[in-house]
Amino acid sequence: MQVLSTLGLFLATALAEIVGCYLPWLWLRQGRSAWLLLPAAASLALFAWLLTLHPAAAGRVYAAYGGVYVAVALAWLWAVDGIRPGPWDWLGAAVTLCGMAIIAFAPRGA
Repeated sequence: MQVLSTLGLFLATALAEIVGCYLPWLWLRQGRSAWLLLPAAASLALFAWLLTLHPAAAGRVYAAYGGVYVAVALAWLWAVDGIRPGPWDWLGAAVTLCGMAIIAFAPRGA
């Protein structure tokens, strides 16, 4: 159960970060309203708060989170941008997720 809650927390963290960065991108690159910066800031604050909810040391959390971020970013690319990631993208995501699992779930001594 700890694995599922950790993965869920990483997923929520990644989505908060991606939304927080995507909204300013819409403003800067696509000429959308500057009002998008308000929910972007809230989303990035949520992202930072979610990172604090992990019980592991901060550096370990950040390292493991990176693998989940890569996979979620590729899913975002497909779902939101409409660009289907290729086999090499998915292979890269699989490699980063393997690294994340090793970092996050390795047995640790007391």
